[in-house]
Amino acid sequence: MAKKSTRQLWTDALNGGSLKKQKSTDYQCSRGCSGIILGIDPSLRGTGIAILESYEKRFKFIFSKRLSLEPRFSFYRCLGEIFGEIDEIVVKYQPSYAAVERTIFVQNYKIAQTLGSVRGAVLAALARREIEVCEYPPLRIKQAITGVGRASKEQVMGTVKNILNIEHEISSDESDALAAACCHAWTFVPE
Repeated sequence: MAKKSTRQLWTDALNGGSLKKQKSTDYQCSRGCSGIILGIDPSLRGTGIAILESYEKRFKFIFSKRLSLEPRFSFYRCLGEIFGEIDEIVVKYQPSYAAVERTIFVQNYKIAQTLGSVRGAVLAALARREIEVCEYPPLRIKQAITGVGRASKEQVMGTVKNILNIEHEISSDESDALAAACCHAWTFVPE
């Protein structure tokens, strides 16, 4: 039997099929999960943070925000603010899972180093509170939300707002965090 592409596998899974694990770092579709999910789109100056409740493949929007950090803040202060904000949200909402958007490939080593540091602050805050972390690549999140791995930010935002019945404006960072949480709710497979 011919090997299916990742896109074909995800399309099949989202239409009710299932996937087999291909790599130990891949998260594959099954029946999804229920509970409070923290979605995070890490960034130094504009981290997206969202909380939603998933139950029986339905979602309830709870909270979202864009953690905006001023340019006058030092790099190290930004990392501390991100750590502190994630820690406060975890204490307040008690999520069972955290879905974090995985860093995409970047050609500039300085940007890669900065994003790695931000992710470190996020992951350390989650590890401190013993929250199970699952990371998803942006293409996987877009595929789960819109059915198209190369969907635009506007398409993702429109779909997320429709799924969660959000009528107010949200930032693209909030939308990405909500999309990560939805992706986790639909595609997580417990070990």
